[in-house]
Amino acid sequence: MDDVNSRPPATPVGAGESGEVGSVHVMVGPVQTRVVLSGEIDAGIAPELRDAAADAEAAGRPVEVDARHVRFMDSSGVTLLARLAARTPGRLRLIQPPDVVRFLLEVTRIRDLIDVVDGDPGFAEDDKS
Repeated sequence: MDDVNSRPPATPVGAGESGEVGSVHVMVGPVQTRVVLSGEIDAGIAPELRDAAADAEAAGRPVEVDARHVRFMDSSGVTLLARLAARTPGRLRLIQPPDVVRFLLEVTRIRDLIDVVDGDPGFAEDDKS
């Protein structure tokens, strides 16, 4: 497994309402790519979100987004989800999104492009075939 997009959290200037800084990490496995989001997903980490999307696209594998630790999301996060849904193979899978993310999926109507799962399907780190 390669963690191609582990970046330090954004500066507190980009923190949302709670002041919790957001982070994004990309893990590329043998059969899928996982993007892990946590904290405040907002304009303060927009460059990191763009880089994560580019890394996931370049991997050429189906993508799942682990959103269970997201505390806030604005249009920057929605843009990431829409981009991944449109530009990566298969249907985008969103793992355990909190209510704030589910609300945005419905309001923006991108819910139809994404499979929401309430449990973690696990992440294959090694090719065991």
